[in-house]
Amino acid sequence: MAVPPAAIATQGLARFVGRWGILLSGSIPVVSRRKRLISTASSREKKWRKNHFDLRTAVHETESQCVARPVDPRSGNPIGPAHEFEVNLEPDIYSEEKYALFENYQRHVHKECHGEISRPGFRRFLCSGMGQSSQLNDGVEQKLGSYHQCYRLNGRLVAIGVLDLLPGCVSSVYLMYHEDVDDWYFGKLSALREISLAAEGGYQYYYMGFYVHSCIKMRYKAQYQPSKILDLETYTWNLLDADHLARLSARNYVSMFLERQLHLPPHKITKMDELGLDEASVVRLRDYQKECDPSWNSAFDAGMPGIMSLDEIKEELELGRWIFKCGDMLAHLENLQEWTSWDIRDPASIKRVIAELAAALGPELAHQLVLNLG
Repeated sequence: MAVPPAAIATQGLARFVGRWGILLSGSIPVVSRRKRLISTASSREKKWRKNHFDLRTAVHETESQCVARPVDPRSGNPIGPAHEFEVNLEPDIYSEEKYALFENYQRHVHKECHGEISRPGFRRFLCSGMGQSSQLNDGVEQKLGSYHQCYRLNGRLVAIGVLDLLPGCVSSVYLMYHEDVDDWYFGKLSALREISLAAEGGYQYYYMGFYVHSCIKMRYKAQYQPSKILDLETYTWNLLDADHLARLSARNYVSMFLERQLHLPPHKITKMDELGLDEASVVRLRDYQKECDPSWNSAFDAGMPGIMSLDEIKEELELGRWIFKCGDMLAHLENLQEWTSWDIRDPASIKRVIAELAAALGPELAHQLVLNLG
């Protein structure tokens, strides 16, 4: 999924950035959300901001070196923000400070236990990318390589965005944040900051990685507009607009190229007759529906070299004699109570799934293995 640096944040994202600024100025404590009104913006500024949103200004004005520090008329001293916020782009070098943040994030968000998290794993995963270099792009220095964008609140490392900076794009690799700032949506904050980085550095696009419409945690990516998503049939980019999102909600697989070729409606297709397609288009639509329906995604239909056919499975393998393990017990598949009633032609049956595994393994290897059914 790619977003041009000139992407326009939705109204909700603009409000979010404003709220983050209020937090740092002291209106809302970091941990709790009690409110007390403190603002350094003039009335004219507030009026302008109500109708305008400038991304670069918004993401930088909360950083310590940019924050407004009005003078206290009584003491004559500058009034600083309640919290100092710093953002630095650093090489993807390992440090104990970074590992401690990674360890907290993996435990808190991904529910991993201590034994699953290790320093060598962190180094391999997020500290061993490309080397760092730079080039001039229209007179602007453009950094290249793998970097950590580090977010520090009051001197403490609270989040890291792992980035690959390429000649044409800023690619978001990973984000981690501490559980203490979990309520402050660092996913949104970092995305806006990285879009601004792309614009300032003259990169053409900001890559947000995969977009899986059925994954609720990825839906936030669609808030950044205009954004584009790759068509896997033609390897061309298409706008991820309301029409595209509706099609993704109606089908498990969407190619906008084929959708346009077949003049398909955005809603779910229930009756093919009502589309008024010619015979050739009907054939293409049926092939397309096979891609849309996961039950059609069978090894027997893939046409891959070396995969046994269903007839070859029946002739060369006695699937029922394949040994399986369940707990401490070993038995033949034919001893399963429902084995004879399962239809090998049914894509949803266990017998079909096991047949596809055997087709990929081949008869010699299949006879030597024991299936572990848990």
